[in-house]
Amino acid sequence: MADFAVSLTPLHFIYLIGVITVLTTMILRKDTPLVCIVFLFLIGLVACGTLTGAIQSVFASILYAAKEFMEIIATIALITALSKCLSDLGSDRIMMRSMSTVMKNSYISWWVLGITMLVFSLFLWPSPSVALVGAILLPLAVKKGLKPLAAAMALNLFGHGVALSGDFVIQGAPAITASAAGIDTHLFISEGMPLFLVMSVTTVVSAFIINRKEMGQTESVSVTAEQKENTENRFPRAAMLLAILAPAAFIADVVLMAVFNLKGGDATSLVSGTAVVVLVIGSVAGFGKESLDRFTNYISDGFLFAIRIFAPVIIIGAFFFLGGSGITTILGEKYQSGILNDWAVWLAGVTPLNKYVVTLIQMVIGGLTGLDGSGFSGLPLVGSLANTFGTAVDCSVPLLGALGQIAAIFIGGGTIIPWGLMPVAAIANVNPLELARKNFVPVMIGFFFTFLTACLLI
Repeated sequence: MADFAVSLTPLHFIYLIGVITVLTTMILRKDTPLVCIVFLFLIGLVACGTLTGAIQSVFASILYAAKEFMEIIATIALITALSKCLSDLGSDRIMMRSMSTVMKNSYISWWVLGITMLVFSLFLWPSPSVALVGAILLPLAVKKGLKPLAAAMALNLFGHGVALSGDFVIQGAPAITASAAGIDTHLFISEGMPLFLVMSVTTVVSAFIINRKEMGQTESVSVTAEQKENTENRFPRAAMLLAILAPAAFIADVVLMAVFNLKGGDATSLVSGTAVVVLVIGSVAGFGKESLDRFTNYISDGFLFAIRIFAPVIIIGAFFFLGGSGITTILGEKYQSGILNDWAVWLAGVTPLNKYVVTLIQMVIGGLTGLDGSGFSGLPLVGSLANTFGTAVDCSVPLLGALGQIAAIFIGGGTIIPWGLMPVAAIANVNPLELARKNFVPVMIGFFFTFLTACLLI
């Protein structure tokens, strides 16, 4: 039986006001790091009782969050560096060209485009993948009769929806949510897998069924000079080498993970190390004497991209880590229980919370945090809330975390929020509002079935 005797202090109320303020700021589509810093300072001032202690606690919080996220920041940086090298060599176009041979009609093209985007997004993330797949495969899909809007749906739902919400290879999103929830990343992914699968399958299948009659176009599409260049260019040997080596190396990683039962940080290290090795080979084989400078540039570009993505997440995470077990490291041994956890225990003692209510609340809050068009900025919150609600009503923390992550990323990562759809809309030359409208019903269907599944498993 849970002990609901929790004494709420001014620290608890300041933190609660901070959470509400951050959530409101997200809904208003404004950035939240400054808000988080203000409340970190106020919490530090109350907890430490001195101005110097407050200032130090702000830095301690940021440092704690940075350490928690450093592994995944490095992984994304190295994967991005490899992606840039493949692009410069032309290896990416070779890999894409092989996929175009199976595009027989608009329907097949939709699935090939989507699945290709899914695979590349799992290993390279959607941001670089949308430019890569969109620039090379999208014109070919349109040539086969697929309407640009339907092509944009495939890129968007499979990439920024399915791939990013699960993020099973790079594990950026799961690492953030799991860290905030205080659980192992592998446990989070394995227990949350049914929800990821239900959301993915129901969303893309319903999108195909609902829009099937509108996917094809009868007018002929001329092949542009750029498209001809993509299909007719001769590539250097280094490009051919990397086009074979890169996918083969990552497939080997998957095999090794299964054979040696590599999980979590071990699996991430394998993928990241493989990216570095392939990048070295690509730099040397492709650029010879320039390889030293090229390799340094790729690494620099990769880390700049990763830090640009994670800088605000680190600040936001610094605030929400106070809600869980991170508070002990940040503020000292005096604080053994996370502030959000205390609120959950108190709330469970005074209100009739149950598993189904907290499941709905978690999904709604996850969706609300995605309204800023990012998706990732809300993950520290949904992770903390998963731990909070899971502790309060004795239900699965990984399932709650997965549900919140799915809602946050499918909405904010760029499937139904117009301001999050700009990259795909620009590549496909379609109206982001129209793309958001087309995605809305399939995503809502996915949410419905995912919620029902969560209620059954929670």
